[in-house]
Amino acid sequence: MTEQKEPYAVEMLHITKRFPGIVANDDITLQLKKGEIHALLGENGAGKSTLMSVLFGLYQPEEGIIKKDGKVVQINDPNDANALGIGMVHQHFKLVQCFTVLQNIILGVEDTKHGILQTDEARKKVMQLSEKYGLQVDPDALISDITVGMQQRTEILKMLYRDNEILIFDEPTAVLTPQEIEELMQIMKNLSKEGKSILFISHKLNEIMEVADRVTVLRRGKYVGTVNVRDTNEEELSRMMVGRDVQLVVDKKPAKPKDVVLEVSHLTVPGRTKTKNAVNDVSFKVRAGEIVCIAGIDGNGQTELIYGLTGLTPTSGGTIKVNGKDITGSSIRERSAHMSHIPEDRHKHGLVLDYNLAYNLVLQRYFEPEFTKAGFLRTGNIYKYANRLIKDFDVRSGQGAHTIVRSMSGGNQQKAIIARELDRNHEVLICVQPTRGLDVGAIEGIHKRIIADRDAGKAVLLVSLELEEVMNLSDRILVMHEGEIVGELDPKKTTTEELGLYMAGAKRDTPKEAE
Repeated sequence: MTEQKEPYAVEMLHITKRFPGIVANDDITLQLKKGEIHALLGENGAGKSTLMSVLFGLYQPEEGIIKKDGKVVQINDPNDANALGIGMVHQHFKLVQCFTVLQNIILGVEDTKHGILQTDEARKKVMQLSEKYGLQVDPDALISDITVGMQQRTEILKMLYRDNEILIFDEPTAVLTPQEIEELMQIMKNLSKEGKSILFISHKLNEIMEVADRVTVLRRGKYVGTVNVRDTNEEELSRMMVGRDVQLVVDKKPAKPKDVVLEVSHLTVPGRTKTKNAVNDVSFKVRAGEIVCIAGIDGNGQTELIYGLTGLTPTSGGTIKVNGKDITGSSIRERSAHMSHIPEDRHKHGLVLDYNLAYNLVLQRYFEPEFTKAGFLRTGNIYKYANRLIKDFDVRSGQGAHTIVRSMSGGNQQKAIIARELDRNHEVLICVQPTRGLDVGAIEGIHKRIIADRDAGKAVLLVSLELEEVMNLSDRILVMHEGEIVGELDPKKTTTEELGLYMAGAKRDTPKEAE
């Protein structure tokens, strides 16, 4: 083996980090070369984000040392990390919702004159960076008003604005569209050419194969190995990650659709600004025993359509029927008696982060006789039920059902929501980005469960930005562009290229009421 000539940009040597009930990092060593893209791969809860949080100063390790450019450094907090040129884009964004994009980017490194914030130079630098790296943002938009994809861009610009030379990307593509992912891959390559060193946490093997130079694999908090990407393949990496062979292609029988379960007619949902409809006169049907996928580039009305169906946003026209019953004016609780909903934003609409896992697993059912008696919660039954779901869906957490959900990994938070929603009685299953942030082993399991739900006679409405998931999982594809359904495609007869043309608005049909 050739000796490393110059010192590593970063070395994390024998790092151990413990939390109550769990060793998150168990004697892990990671070495990042200057100018390389180094991927960190592992299942949900393998300890990847924890290791990066140690490097960024959010956690202090019980054992081990960190070296930068060959010298031992002490990183007590993110300010120390930033001073050393280390920046991090977190999986769950660290943005102030009521601030603008520009205010978030400069927060902590603001220029002031006589106590007054000076933003002209900052704005110029942000616009230059966004132009250079293809990260177009509206600097004056409030974070609370922009899409998840735009928030991701804001986080990346925040890091570039600080001229960081070691860049940590924690699941950066989990919320991006295929087009944005391609752009980000190019950005990362350009950054490494400029001499930046990148640590890239991902579950997506195809992205690692495309962009990374080397990959380090963790499994259940332990170091498995580091390999050169050019010397490996997706199958070997998935085996290292999960410890078994993983089926990378969805295995499903042809659908046998029966009666119409969900019928949406001429649905209109106002946009955020109220000047334009986010969903405009949309009609479609989903039958029992089929998976219908709404595909589209992020921000074309899919989110608002689901909000309208589930009651999170009021509709301004049209009807929603489930098994012939009009639920257009029904409350969210009444709707949830018919629908299970895996939401797009697990923190905002999926979980109460400071509740424990058991209470999150009964959020939709706590009022049922099994869990409540004479107005009091039956905690014994709640924990018994939670323990069954944790076991059935392999939800990993340090203290089982008692774990505070905020402390769990993103992937295990997602598994908890999926467990809760799939286990409930429902006629319609609405899944929005159901495998976001999940590893290949968990994706395989979730896809099998969604297909089993379909085969049990449920109507499944899927919204996904993952073209591979759209093509593999759906029985019919409806494409949304600018708030309208512009085409209906058969996944067995179409290509990703044709799907991409519809998504971009370059091609459209007048669907036959999208039946």
